[in-house]
This record gives sequence, C-alpha cells and structure tokens, in this order.
Amino acid sequence: MLTFTIRRLIIAVPTLLFISLVIFLLLELAPGDPMAQVPLTVPPEVKEKMRLALGLGEPVHIRFWKWIVQFFWIEPQVLIDHIFGTSFSAGDLRVISWQTRSPVMDIVVQRLPQTLSVVGTAYIVAILIALPIGIYSAYRQYSWFDQLGTFVSMVGFSVPPFFSGVLVIVIFSVQLGWFPSIYDTTLEITSWETFVKQLQQMVMPVMVLALQITAQLSRFMRASMLDNLNQDYVRTARAKGLGEYTVVMVHVLRNSMIPVVTVIALGIPSIFGGAIITEQVFKVNGIGQLLIGAIQANDLPMVQTLTFIFAVLIVLFNLIADVLYGILDPRIRYD
Repeated sequence: MLTFTIRRLIIAVPTLLFISLVIFLLLELAPGDPMAQVPLTVPPEVKEKMRLALGLGEPVHIRFWKWIVQFFWIEPQVLIDHIFGTSFSAGDLRVISWQTRSPVMDIVVQRLPQTLSVVGTAYIVAILIALPIGIYSAYRQYSWFDQLGTFVSMVGFSVPPFFSGVLVIVIFSVQLGWFPSIYDTTLEITSWETFVKQLQQMVMPVMVLALQITAQLSRFMRASMLDNLNQDYVRTARAKGLGEYTVVMVHVLRNSMIPVVTVIALGIPSIFGGAIITEQVFKVNGIGQLLIGAIQANDLPMVQTLTFIFAVLIVLFNLIADVLYGILDPRIRYD
C-alpha cells in the first residue's frame, strides 16, 4: 500500500503540470481583454504601460513559467513564513489578481471559510442522511420507505438549485419570515445571539445543497447495497447463524461502501470549489462567487489559480479513494 501511494504521488506531479499547462493555454485562447474595463479616457500609452505591468507584454511560455514558480515555490514559502514567522518569501513577487491588485491566495483564504461553513456543512449533513436512507431502502426494497426515498431522490435530482433556492426564500423568508434571505458574510460570532444568527442564515443554503447531494448519495448507496445483498457470501453468513444486523451492517455495508467512497471522495473538491449557483442565489461571498467575478472581469491569474486548485484537490482525493479501497476490501491489493 505504501509503495502504491508513493508511486501515485510521483505520477501526480507530471499530471498536475500537464493540467496547469492546459488550463493556462485555454485561458490564453479565451476571448476578452483584461484592459477592457479601463475607462476610455485613459490614454493609449498609459494602457500599454498597464499591460506591461500586468505581464501581458511577455511571451506565453515566460508567463507560464513565472506562474509555475510563483504557485509551487513562492506561495508555499509564504505559508511557511505565516506559520513559523520566517522570511523566506520576503521580496518575492506572488500571484497577483488583476482585478484587486492583491495576492490571489490571500483572497482565496479570506473567502474559503464562508464556502466551507455552508457547502461543507451541507455535504456532512447530506452524508449523514443519505447513507442510512440508502441502507434501509435497499434492505426494505419496494417498501413504502423505499418508494418515498425514491420520490424524494427524484425531486432532488430534478429540481435545479436556482429554482429550489428561490422557492425556499419565498416560503421561509418572505412568507414565514423565519430566516434571512441574504447571507451576511460580515457577521462575526462573538455571542450566543450572533451564533444563532449564523445558524439561521445557514439553514436555507444548506437545505438546498443537502437535498441535491442526499439524492445522489442515497441512490448510489441503495444500488450498491442491493447488489451485495444478493451475493453468495451473504447467504453463507446467514447460514452460519450470524445475526441480521451483523450481516447487513458489517459484511454487506463494508463491501457496498467501495463505489460510494468514490462518489464521496470526488465530491469533496466541490466543497472547496463552492456551490456557484447557490452562492449566487443566497449572496454567499465564497469561492464560487469569487470565480464568477473573476471570469466576468477576465482576471486570468485568479481564474487559473482557482481552477488549478480544484484540479489538485481532485487528484488528491482520487488517491485517497484508491487507498480507502484497500482498507475497506482486503481482497484489493496494490502490488
């Protein structure tokens, strides 16, 4: 297992470099000009100086190499300096946002808590709800509980978040007045009252996101459980006199979790990416809204950095899922 993990980590390096190159070239080919937002009253020679200051006057390969050095070498040094109080990155040029003229990673770190608090909570709630529903639906196939779970899952799949988000705002905010319709990102938790306000403003976006994620995970869990409940080893375990709880919750569940682990692991990077539509509906000032704003402003360093961070997370959690396979199923060996 250790050899497999090290080998996958080594392979991940050229994979990420290739992904970064593809992202960079695609953004270079994308239409739009970062200087389009500059007022027309600015003289052309000043605009040209601004383009040179942003690095737009340099060749593509030079700009790509500078970004690679800044992201993989300088930004880790900034993190080390922040943790240990050193000065390795003093005077080094970091990845700068064209829109805000500030380091991209500093903006990401500022927005990340908002995204994690909403999308992360929704993902955890969805897992805690979806797995028991999928297990019991499979065990009681075609029962009223299974039929109800199927109906709710179909609704969760079918209703897009831009509709369900507006619907819950109309019901719970406009009609009932229970929760605020706009997420207050400036709220600081300093007392019990502010903690309650934070919970209240999280209820609706978490509800919308959890419905979607629960619908997906519960269907995967149910299908995987049904596939394993009919296997020979289940009949053998029952013939040996094992209790039904032990058969279902130990033997069947462990084997059924293998495909579900893939879905959960690959869904975790979406937590850091933010729920773009939901963040727009509820005005959550998170990573998703940051990405949309950067795309609209043609802020290439911001878009490139955020997109590459998502790629890194996907590669990382793919590796974690592969390692978990060997833990869940002893028959899987990575030699």
